[in-house]
Amino acid sequence: MPSGPASKRKKALDAPPVERGGGNVFADLGLPNPELALAKAKLVQQLRAVITERKLTQGKAADLLGLDQPKVSALLRGRTDGFTLDRLFRLLIALDQRVEITVKPATATEPGVIVVA
Repeated sequence: MPSGPASKRKKALDAPPVERGGGNVFADLGLPNPELALAKAKLVQQLRAVITERKLTQGKAADLLGLDQPKVSALLRGRTDGFTLDRLFRLLIALDQRVEITVKPATATEPGVIVVA
């Protein structure tokens, strides 16, 4: 099989076009409630970071969170069905995290959306 500059150019020409995302992969994919899905994903990211930082096993995390281990496993893999924002907040609080909610008016440059920072 040929390799070299000509072969690399051919591969680049065969590649599918790349589109710049809009900042929310869930919206880019056309999924329902993309702001909610992104907020949940960011909260799960925080949960995962705390669990990893503390070097907790899924079993130990489950004990601290009041869940069973399979639910922790599913949650850490991004399966947020059945988890409301409130429930995710409570899980973070169970791991001694401070959850702050700020409400402010929307502007022309920052429309009304859910943002998890």
